[in-house]
Amino acid sequence: MISVNDFKTGVTIELEGQPYQVLDFQHVKPGKGAAFVRAKLKNLQTGGSIEKTFRGGEKVTKAHLDRRTMQYLYSDGDEYVFMDNENYEQTSITKAQIGDGIKWLLENMEIQVLLFQNKIIGLELPNFVELEVTETEPGIKGDTATGATKNATLETGAVIQVPLFVDSGDRVRVDTRTSQYMERV
Repeated sequence: MISVNDFKTGVTIELEGQPYQVLDFQHVKPGKGAAFVRAKLKNLQTGGSIEKTFRGGEKVTKAHLDRRTMQYLYSDGDEYVFMDNENYEQTSITKAQIGDGIKWLLENMEIQVLLFQNKIIGLELPNFVELEVTETEPGIKGDTATGATKNATLETGAVIQVPLFVDSGDRVRVDTRTSQYMERV
């Protein structure tokens, strides 16, 4: 059990048998009446968000999420096949369970799979990935002083903004949380 007074961004709790992650919270102490905590929660199974108000000091169950290291093998239609690194068992995960993380998956990449009550609820991708630029327009010489950017298609199919000096064939580091170019490697 965890007190709602101990909420932090990223904490996972269990409400009505569902795992929720705290996205945002606010401790409110009105001039009159008891203090309360207003929290924005994301359902980790459905992806939906709710806002909920808790009484100050109320106890909620902390959700226990298991993390397993798995290797991405291949995609088969809407199914993505992963192999558990401990027992070599193969598991299929749907496109819906992966969400936006699909655009960063490369074959043989190791990722953390989140499980709640032995059911897969999502993936935890690395914060940064290194990918090859497969297609981009050539930069114009002398245009680099403006800090301008252009579209670049990466080997996974994702399209991001990169500086003008990045060419096709270059490897770039991308932040998977914000989809932003970090540096050329």
